[in-house]
Amino acid sequence: MRASLVVILALVACGDQAPKMTPMTEPLPDFRKLWNFQDPAGTEKEFRALLPQAEASGDKEYLLELKTQIARTYGLRKMFDEAHALLDEVEPELDETTKVARLRYLLERGRAYRSGGDPDKAGPFFEEAWEVGQPIHPGLAVDAAHMIALVAPAEEKESWNVRAMEYAEKSGDPGAMQWLGALYNNMGWDAHEAKDYERALELHRKCWDWHKERNTGRGQRIAKWSVAKQLRMLGRGDEAMPLHEELLVEYAKEDPGGEGFVHEEIAELKLAAGDAEGAKPHFAKAYELLHTIDWVEKDRLERMKQLGGD
Repeated sequence: MRASLVVILALVACGDQAPKMTPMTEPLPDFRKLWNFQDPAGTEKEFRALLPQAEASGDKEYLLELKTQIARTYGLRKMFDEAHALLDEVEPELDETTKVARLRYLLERGRAYRSGGDPDKAGPFFEEAWEVGQPIHPGLAVDAAHMIALVAPAEEKESWNVRAMEYAEKSGDPGAMQWLGALYNNMGWDAHEAKDYERALELHRKCWDWHKERNTGRGQRIAKWSVAKQLRMLGRGDEAMPLHEELLVEYAKEDPGGEGFVHEEIAELKLAAGDAEGAKPHFAKAYELLHTIDWVEKDRLERMKQLGGD
């Protein structure tokens, strides 16, 4: 689940700028507020509806930024050819008057390569975005550094995450500091994959605290789940189980049907405690809720199916 959590929690972050003004002093809509990362197709429609106003405004940078975000909606739907084609249109229009648009272009070109399975091509775009972004847009600079960490070799991931975290913390910039939750999450999963569960627990607790302070809803529930996961890995099931029981209540209230991974963890906890029968319905429910998600590992789904069967 690590890769999905990196994406989901990163999308909670934002480091964008205020809406711009047209020559008639009417504000162009703040496209950040139109983003729905759970519905990229719907978001594309919202963005395309803004294109005539953006074109009429004469604000070249806003128009180019908007196009990079349309490209991002393609990438999120695995429409990588379409994403690159639109970015190809943007690239020759970039100049010294469109520095933020150039920064967004670099990020979205890199994301399209990374998500399309070519992290080596993505890296240089993220690195350039980090360099050019620091003096002009701290929030997007941190975005770039966190993306570098995602494509970097294993031995370099932590150093990039630490660099991004320290930069965000020291910057005092609200947009940059919005990335701290995602960075704590990413570093926590890196520690988890290294089997350093104590360190992973520490980082996921920081992530959870960050989300609780901001009452982020879905991000907060994911962070809480991540803490409970590390507790299970440390053999502290008696501490993990109450958190998952709370999560079931929270999901029932806020996001019915979103609790599949909670059922999976409860099943694993019961199985570890020797209660195979008690684990069965939770494995079955987890499989029911998760088997259509294409990024969940097939062997993991097969385990849920087998252990949840009659």
